[in-house]
Amino acid sequence: MKQRVITAIIALMLFIPIVLLGGIWMDLLTVAFAAVGISEIFLMKKQILVSINFLLALLATIIWAVPDSFIKSMPFHWTKYGIYFSLIMLMLTWTVLSKNKTTFDDVGAYTLGSLYIGTGFHYMASIRNSSNGLALLCYVFVVVWLTDTGAYMIGRKIGKHKLWPVISPNKTWEGSLGGTLCAVICAAIYTYFVQVGQPQIEMIGFALILSIIGQMGDLVESAYKRYYGVKDSGKILPGHGGILDRFDSMLFVLPVFAALLGIVH
Repeated sequence: MKQRVITAIIALMLFIPIVLLGGIWMDLLTVAFAAVGISEIFLMKKQILVSINFLLALLATIIWAVPDSFIKSMPFHWTKYGIYFSLIMLMLTWTVLSKNKTTFDDVGAYTLGSLYIGTGFHYMASIRNSSNGLALLCYVFVVVWLTDTGAYMIGRKIGKHKLWPVISPNKTWEGSLGGTLCAVICAAIYTYFVQVGQPQIEMIGFALILSIIGQMGDLVESAYKRYYGVKDSGKILPGHGGILDRFDSMLFVLPVFAALLGIVH
């Protein structure tokens, strides 16, 4: 517990100033998070990071994570989709050159991982750097964190009916519903006191949707960790696991929230 508290304090001391600053600092932070996230996929698969596979997967992840303005500033009118597809083709070509030491299934994991991780972290910076971005990103934190906290506390108190025991044996329906209720109530309080640039009733409705989606993101990470036979996605945060452990819900919530707000950059 002591280690968890120390790690949390240090992480927040680094994370909060960057969130407050926004801009290029937020872009750099989220690209770094994305790079660590894809490395955790490789480590869960027990694959080395010093490899052609990792280099290509890392570049594919970063292409999704960087701001769209960065891609537009590149020469030859390249597009994010064109660069990404070219990297996927190189990964597939490597299955031939490596004589199937890298398999089609491996490339599928790299492709899905880079898209899921890169896009999720891209929208963390994109939302922060939009109009009313700080208030909107803090709203997402409130919804996700209060869902997790409410689900844990209520589940421990009154949880009896297992939500999905094959994937996550400790989660219960009571905890899940309680977490969503906590998120909606806290979102209502937050948007009453903080101007987010959107109608309050709309943001309360979004909280309901995002709380459910965030819990699905949590279950998805539990599913692939169970598949790979690991307890945590990584060890970068002592006592807390990896970046994917800390941002599993956010990676699902952020792109959906951006879509609901019409943020496309």
